[in-house]
Amino acid sequence: MEPIGTEGVVHDFSRDKQAFGMPWGKAMMWIFLLSDTFIFSCFLVGYMSVRLATTDPWPIPSEVFALSFGGEPIPLILIAIMTFILITSSGTMAMAVNMGYRKDRKKTFWLMVATAALGASFVGMQAFEWTKLIVEEGVRPWGNPMGAAQFGSSFFMITGFHGMHVSAGVIYLLVIANRVRNGFYEKRGGKYEIVEITGLYWHFVDLVWVFIFAFFYLW
Repeated sequence: MEPIGTEGVVHDFSRDKQAFGMPWGKAMMWIFLLSDTFIFSCFLVGYMSVRLATTDPWPIPSEVFALSFGGEPIPLILIAIMTFILITSSGTMAMAVNMGYRKDRKKTFWLMVATAALGASFVGMQAFEWTKLIVEEGVRPWGNPMGAAQFGSSFFMITGFHGMHVSAGVIYLLVIANRVRNGFYEKRGGKYEIVEITGLYWHFVDLVWVFIFAFFYLW
């Protein structure tokens, strides 16, 4: 007979029991994503507060982030491509999770690699965007020749923090993809829950970018 009362609670926790059938890895990922949600929310709220409070003119994003291919500058073309890449990567990640639960090791591996490649492409484009602003436009975290000084600090803080998450996600994807390829999870009972957990992180990173795109680039 199992103990009841306080002793029963201690007994259950010491046995490492699951609640509602959710693996601990997935529960911990949700907790991590919740904490990250608070951080990104603080960044975006801080950005909006600074932008509304500053008395200096705020640079127009459609002009700052325009690219020219020999003709008239096209507003936000690079940002639009970056957004399309991340949205596409969410699709490949969702298919990887589906293939993982079907235990199709080969397709799961290649879909995760494709997701990582799309993520790496996004980071490369972001590096190009940073280089253009720093070298050509002279934007710095402490100053901005195009207007409000807070533009530079807000931009580098928000996009840099998100870029770090994407970079970490690319590494995470490649590590898990390699384990899928060499049969690591099949040796542990054939469970591919880790692919879904990886997908949770990647979908979160994509969702955060949608908010950054809306608040920073379109506003």
